[in-house]
Amino acid sequence: MTKLQNSLISWLLLSICSVQAHSDRQVLDYIVAVVNDEVIVKTDLQQELQEAEKNLQQQKIAIPSRQELEKQVLERMIMTTLQLQLAERSGIAVEDNRLNEKLRNLAEQNQMDLSSFRRQLEHEGQNYEKVREKIRSSLILERLQQHQVVSRVNVTDREIDNFLANQTQQGTAHQEYHLWHILIATPEAPSPEKIEAKRQQANTVLAKLKQGADFQATAVAISDSRQALEGGDLGWLKAGEMPSLFNDIVEQMNIGEIQGPLKDASGFHIIKLVGNRGSKQNIVTQTQVRHILIKTSEFVSEFEAKNRLETLKARIEQGDDFTELARANSQDGNSAVQGGLIGWVNPGDLVPEFENVMNNLAPNQLSEPFKSRYGWHIVQVLARRQYDNTEQALRTKAAHQIHQRKVEEELQAWLRQLRDEAYVEYRLENAEEGLS
Repeated sequence: MTKLQNSLISWLLLSICSVQAHSDRQVLDYIVAVVNDEVIVKTDLQQELQEAEKNLQQQKIAIPSRQELEKQVLERMIMTTLQLQLAERSGIAVEDNRLNEKLRNLAEQNQMDLSSFRRQLEHEGQNYEKVREKIRSSLILERLQQHQVVSRVNVTDREIDNFLANQTQQGTAHQEYHLWHILIATPEAPSPEKIEAKRQQANTVLAKLKQGADFQATAVAISDSRQALEGGDLGWLKAGEMPSLFNDIVEQMNIGEIQGPLKDASGFHIIKLVGNRGSKQNIVTQTQVRHILIKTSEFVSEFEAKNRLETLKARIEQGDDFTELARANSQDGNSAVQGGLIGWVNPGDLVPEFENVMNNLAPNQLSEPFKSRYGWHIVQVLARRQYDNTEQALRTKAAHQIHQRKVEEELQAWLRQLRDEAYVEYRLENAEEGLS
């Protein structure tokens, strides 16, 4: 079975730490950074460094010098600490039941129950309680960023119309680009001297890259972007998902070409086009579906909700009208007035636990009662059809791309402001011995 670390790395903001078990000497711990009223200590930094090295090896990215990697890892730890401090001040927390739900989902992704998942982690040398708290921290960061940035970003119909019109004019409506990225960041409200110093630094980096320096190793060593420890890999992006600064330039680049420095409020950017590809006509299988939902509560147990649906299912099979029963019993306010009818849905429109059951039903077949995050359901598929969803899909994708781009830009600015307003004191230079 694939190592659990591989499946967790793609989800966790920070990798799960493991402590070296074979150390022949004891080293006194010391503070490596002060972050407002908290500290980061040597042993925590060592653990993160070990995991960062392991992740880079798995991605086949050249590992920079210990000093350069240490700087990147410590900066990420500082940013995580600052966000967790803000979350605590804002009253943002993750309850145990939400945490347990996430752990169960991770276990299911690895085709295990929670007990087997725990045993497997411990077999691989992981501390289960540390895994739990790392996941809790990641969920807290998600909630914080949702509250501070994501929920405030809106996309208008006018933006979508303009975006699609530009893509049609430029012939890039179906194009995707794979980019690597390096950011030489400038502080908020920088002086002209600071801007010039950063410009010169970016030009020096660009020159080295064009002379053959490894792009991803350089990104790990010196980039100030959130993707630095992934080698600056931004993944596959549609035009609307890229920072606006990149759009016109990327469309003209050849695969393997490096461009920069490109300046915006964040600093100076260097990008490399790794690949591009086009998407095709979007033909999807749509399903017409209806359901009855019974929610659980302190007054309605899981058993009671399931039992009520089993009774309703039996009545439907004996000839009672689904529509009338849904209107009288379903607790989905949106569909109950329509006799339980959700309508024609595309793949991905519904939550996975609902969609998985729906996809395994033949037309007119009624499901057994099943549970989703919203409660207990019975579902009936009425029909299926092949549907050219290209135009609708383009608008949906355009809205998503614009939203993602705006979120990334706002998140980068918010994190920079959070960092600039914090008190951070580095103490690595005061340590009596190195971290290697």
